[in-house]
Amino acid sequence: MAEKSCAACDCIIDGIPIEVTIGGKTVEVCCDECAQKLKEADTSAPALRAGVIGLVVLTFAAFIGASGHAKAEGSMIQHSVETPSGRISYLEQGKGPVALFVHGVLLNAYLWRHQLADLSDVRRCIAVDLLAHGDTEIDPDQDVSVTANAKMLKEFLDALRIDQVDLVGNDSGAGIAQIFAALHPERVRSLSLTDGDTHDNWPPEAFKPFLTMAASGGLSETLNAMIADKNVYRSPQALGPAYEHPDKVTDEIIENYLQPHLRNEQRLRDLERFLAAFDHKHTLAIEDRLKTLKAPTLIVWGSDDVYFDVKWSQWLQETIPGARPRVELKGARIFFPEERWQEFDRELRNHWQTVERQ
Repeated sequence: MAEKSCAACDCIIDGIPIEVTIGGKTVEVCCDECAQKLKEADTSAPALRAGVIGLVVLTFAAFIGASGHAKAEGSMIQHSVETPSGRISYLEQGKGPVALFVHGVLLNAYLWRHQLADLSDVRRCIAVDLLAHGDTEIDPDQDVSVTANAKMLKEFLDALRIDQVDLVGNDSGAGIAQIFAALHPERVRSLSLTDGDTHDNWPPEAFKPFLTMAASGGLSETLNAMIADKNVYRSPQALGPAYEHPDKVTDEIIENYLQPHLRNEQRLRDLERFLAAFDHKHTLAIEDRLKTLKAPTLIVWGSDDVYFDVKWSQWLQETIPGARPRVELKGARIFFPEERWQEFDRELRNHWQTVERQ
């Protein structure tokens, strides 16, 4: 069956599409948020009411403005590129210097959708799907450790002929970003780290029961339970503690994150291998290099993170010579780039502007 694309954001629709009638024509979108934006646009945009449906994707950035985003450049588009590590899937939006966003375990590039829409007026924003995540395709024997993912980022940038990036990481992606920056400092124009793997503090105690479950063969049953009943995902026993407001995490968001892992047996095995490879030896190995990293570094941390205490943001600030004064978001948890994207995006804009003035 051919893949369907959302008429609003142009992403691939993994779940059941939502039909929206615009100008007498029916189109399909991926989620309630996109449906609402198109309905608002139909009310206010005469060109769309006249039936110019082809303009929906090109002008979707203008619709997002009604919900607080800055005007975006173009639309979010999904691409993939061949690398020695696999065929890497990524989302892209905007023009200008490249900002590379790296997500963490279980999630995918969709985590960064708000950043891509909001910051695409000043950056060519690219969000990758890590090895063993999202739509990235790899061989069954491909190394999927965090160090292998850092290696993949270099291959990815080489394939796209990108010399330098403003690197942004969250959760496992923060650890991968540290490894990449330490090994390839010449490729990093600036670094932005949020709650995530640091030094010898991971895997965090709060996540170890999940790792134990996966190691004992329960991953398929657990993920399918989360898909069947999204409240399982939102529960305190699952991913609820990762959110400040788990009740506001929509079914569509959960589907976007989890469905790719269940498409076939290999994808599930790849995720199991990613989890089994959790070992802080990878971040300990680059500690000495972090101590010489001069890239301007922004550290933004949630104060209520049950996985990564704020003391680790302090460790990063003390260790990285290029680090600037930390920013703590009161009450925020690990996935605040999704929940409190407006605050985080302001910090990123200010950070990048400061770097440009140097």
